Amino acid sequence: MKGIARMPAATASPRLIRFHDFELDVCTGHLRKRGVRIKLRDQAVEVLTILLQHPGELVTREAFRRHLWPDDVFVDFDNSLNTAVARLREVLGDSADHPRFIETISKRGYRFVADLPQPVPEPEPAPKPRLLVMPLLNLSGDPSQEYFSDAMAEEIITAVASLASDRLAVIARTTAMCYKGTSKDVTRIGQELAVDYLVEGSVRLAQDVITINLQLIQVRDQTHLWAEHYEAKAEDVFRIQREAALAIVNRIGIASGGNAEPTSNGQSPAPRKQTCDLVAYNYYLQGRANFNKWTPEGFRLAKQYLDQSIARDPNYAPAYDSLAELYWYIGFFGYAPPKDAFSTGIFAALRAVELDPTLGDTHALIGMYRKELDYNWQEVERQMKHALEISPASPVVRLRYALSGLCPHGLVAEAAAQIEMAVESDPLSLFVRWWLGGMRALARQYDQAFEQYRLILEIDPFFAFAHWGIGLLYHAQGRFDLALDALRKATECSGESPLMLGWLGLECACSGNTEEACAIRDRLEAIAAHAYVPPTGFAWIAFGLGDLDSAFAWLERAVDARDPFIIPIKTYAVLDPFRSDPRYRKVLARMNLEP
Repeated sequence: MKGIARMPAATASPRLIRFHDFELDVCTGHLRKRGVRIKLRDQAVEVLTILLQHPGELVTREAFRRHLWPDDVFVDFDNSLNTAVARLREVLGDSADHPRFIETISKRGYRFVADLPQPVPEPEPAPKPRLLVMPLLNLSGDPSQEYFSDAMAEEIITAVASLASDRLAVIARTTAMCYKGTSKDVTRIGQELAVDYLVEGSVRLAQDVITINLQLIQVRDQTHLWAEHYEAKAEDVFRIQREAALAIVNRIGIASGGNAEPTSNGQSPAPRKQTCDLVAYNYYLQGRANFNKWTPEGFRLAKQYLDQSIARDPNYAPAYDSLAELYWYIGFFGYAPPKDAFSTGIFAALRAVELDPTLGDTHALIGMYRKELDYNWQEVERQMKHALEISPASPVVRLRYALSGLCPHGLVAEAAAQIEMAVESDPLSLFVRWWLGGMRALARQYDQAFEQYRLILEIDPFFAFAHWGIGLLYHAQGRFDLALDALRKATECSGESPLMLGWLGLECACSGNTEEACAIRDRLEAIAAHAYVPPTGFAWIAFGLGDLDSAFAWLERAVDARDPFIIPIKTYAVLDPFRSDPRYRKVLARMNLEP
């Protein structure tokens, strides 16, 4: 009998593998029966994938171990594999004694015995052309107007993406802004981002007159396909943005006749609802500019400007959307108690979609809030489904779907696949890559996670969350000394934030530095007397010290406080030894999560 002792690559396998009433999407890990999705843990999906990619062949237990549980991962391998196979048999309606699908080869491994239909090669979809809108030069002579030129580039990005998202891949603002002031030429930028077209230009705002110069360049031969000079009253700024976006997609050949073609759902995209009050618009732009600084002071100023924008125009949906996003990050970073920040932010998000129901990103944000505030997974799923229908190509929607619709349920490999889509549009966003690394780590795909953190640190060696991620990787592998070094660096780069201190305390305890772990715990208690401290931070330290009663009590408080860092509870490596503890199951039940 032929056997698979060491798993070969299966690069030629089709994406969809069908057998009897079942269909497995190898890329997403989705298993469906007659079209209905069946939830499976990552290991069970991986086991099924391997068996289906080698039908009729013995896959040895050693091959499974090498592929799914590397040498540096400490798990009860035999029990984990047996559990995964038992779960597969349960959902497939199979039997170990009379196998229809999975046959046990005693003491050796498993074999998939059902016949598979001959796969029909699926045609590769034609790749979308890729477009980068460069930061626009500020020609006003006034550095304080820099926010306006940056905003015009962002608005054109948004307008172009809304016109042809299913036929044109538009690089996101975060990555585009990395090229502000660059001396790199068109060819090099094109190679770095694999873009086909590039828009560059300048903006000048003088009194109430706006002047915009734009040109569209084809990267492969640096041909100037289109150029336009716009000069109009400031109140015509939205018309200029729309006209420029239409001209760009038409010149690329995405749309014709001066009108955008229908989107994938058959509807012509409507322009984003804007304000008639230019002062409100200006406040909004300054709010976004300060938000994008990603600092506590930037967040404070962003809230101030966005509040002023809404005061000027209470019906301005984008201002409510930005305020809602701001409050989510205020809660996530712990700049205010999450429960308070999330409770305020959701009303802004609901108001935004009330004013403009076409805001797919905002529907996904409401899903994020329902996750944090209510653990209402049915409503999370409803909002995410709606967001994906409205904005299927939005990297923001994909990211939010990954974090709220998939990760909490342990579907971290699927979440990583969604974030990969976001990375394609925003490859230089440090936070998007950090979340991708996090999902890879939670899925126990350690090499891939390390690669994401390495790429981040090449861009910014002081990015605290990347050092934190590396620390958690080492912890999951039991390499506590290396984890301690990484988390000391993360704590230093974060300005000794309470979030990082909690994880540092865990590693101190695991490395045998009990006294330092207790000192960090005492320090967090002192901080908590006057500022928010994530309850999970105390929980991690208690787990490290072996004080399980205290640890689980702090996890209960984290649920009450809506601490966002409890959301991946089903996949944190630190909790692996305690998943059979009734107190762990109680916490899951309070979050409306299945064991």
